[in-house]
Amino acid sequence: MSRRRRALVPLVGLAMGLGLGLACGDGYECGPSDAVVERVIDGDTVLLDTGDRVRYLLVDTPEVTGDPECFGPEASDFNRSIVEGQKVHLSYDTECTDAYDRLLAYVTLPNGRVINELLLERGFACVLHIPPNGDDRADEYERIEEEAQAGLVGMWGQCVEASC
Repeated sequence: MSRRRRALVPLVGLAMGLGLGLACGDGYECGPSDAVVERVIDGDTVLLDTGDRVRYLLVDTPEVTGDPECFGPEASDFNRSIVEGQKVHLSYDTECTDAYDRLLAYVTLPNGRVINELLLERGFACVLHIPPNGDDRADEYERIEEEAQAGLVGMWGQCVEASC
């Protein structure tokens, strides 16, 4: 083998390896796929044992900082009761982080339920669709929110006006 050809072999191998890596899954990894929720920050944000902050995709809960909004403390308490100390699975969409450098993810509980959906079902959250993330799930999440509204579940039956 010529000297020039031997020099190209590692480059060809590297290129093939990168190509195979891009063909698997989404082509990139935003953050951990599994982690333990160390602490709940509010109704839609958690801190993982990896040090990463995660903002749940496609949902928005009432705020708890400053002057708490109607059902904000309840949303945070519900989130805490469900995820804190739990090993969860995270799945990501097109954009990995938001303007605050938080990971954006769907968070699946050990029982297979997605906390993002549970927050909507129980009336603790509103749909927050910021494209391109959530494009494939927005209609389903809006349907879940509409069912909670119609049933006056959670904030929909307790608050004069939804704050999210």
